[in-house]
Amino acid sequence: MLQCYNRGCGQLFDEAANNDESCRHHPGEPFFHDAYKGWSCCNKKSVDFTEFLNIKGCTLAKHSNVKPPEPEKPPKDDNNGDKDEVIEVRAPIKEAMARPPIETPFTVLQATVAASLKEQIDTLKVSSAPSATATPSGAESDAIAVGTSCKNNGCSYSFTGLDSDDGQCAYHPGVPIFHEGMKFWSCCQKRTSDFTQFMAQRGCVNGKHKWVKENDDKKVVQCRYDWHQTATNVVVAIYAKKYHYAQSVIEINPIRLHVKLVFPEQENATFDIDLELGGIVKVDKASAHMYGTKVEITLPKLEPGSWSKLNFKRAVMPAAKKTNAAQVPKIDDSDDEFFDLDDIEPVYTHGLKLSDMSLQNPNNLD
Repeated sequence: MLQCYNRGCGQLFDEAANNDESCRHHPGEPFFHDAYKGWSCCNKKSVDFTEFLNIKGCTLAKHSNVKPPEPEKPPKDDNNGDKDEVIEVRAPIKEAMARPPIETPFTVLQATVAASLKEQIDTLKVSSAPSATATPSGAESDAIAVGTSCKNNGCSYSFTGLDSDDGQCAYHPGVPIFHEGMKFWSCCQKRTSDFTQFMAQRGCVNGKHKWVKENDDKKVVQCRYDWHQTATNVVVAIYAKKYHYAQSVIEINPIRLHVKLVFPEQENATFDIDLELGGIVKVDKASAHMYGTKVEITLPKLEPGSWSKLNFKRAVMPAAKKTNAAQVPKIDDSDDEFFDLDDIEPVYTHGLKLSDMSLQNPNNLD
């Protein structure tokens, strides 16, 4: 018995009994197009492959034991010299600019002051009488009240008056950062978008409990600040109210930003921040605006690219000289386009107070 190789037949046959009507097959070619499978000789087609294989032949003839020739493959062209060769050329990587010295003299920015802030401060009456609750100089009480919470960031332990109060304290030495929806500590960088998970993060450093807050005897104001960037600018926003526009100072050099805000209602307490910036800025193009609820500083980038962070960590900032004296900020009377946010309360007042956490050491901000 021989094998028939006609398309659509595939039967075994006896050459002695082979005649012109023994084989029913398809003389045409199979085709596969748009999910259809069929034969070119009879235009019978189907979307199912099994049905396609079961389509009966349309022509009767003798069985054939000769295999049909294989379709010819296009010859390989080993000579690529005639083809156009595409060469991808990448732009050369531009080297980063050399950073100026951190001690470069400061330039004082002349801020544009909103009319509402100017009116608020000019009409402010500050009492010169000492606070009735103020502690006399040199009179500090060594007694710690039971229930006093530990002042270290991230520690929820409270003073009990027992020996266990001298145990190890797990806390965060950095500051809390809220940027682009993420919340994390600058010391360990464990990021989360959930505020509850952020508050529950265990401290990354072990030390001793702190029952008395640092700088309690100093006139220091803690202000929250944030930043964002575009292709050409970095914008720093410091959120503060009732600061004196004329006594406050904003000064920069190409890689450094120093801001000092004075609060006359709080016995001239100050907020002071000194940052080594993550990139180089155009000092002559920088600008600042003072509003009733914030200070906004625009720092144009000297070289293109995105800053990975606002500032570098530095334990101590070196002294820098000023290139020009502080100037009285100019007044901007067009303040109608800004909302008065003085009466809006923050939405995250539960749990640990952010005012107690934020910016205890501004130089540690990432």
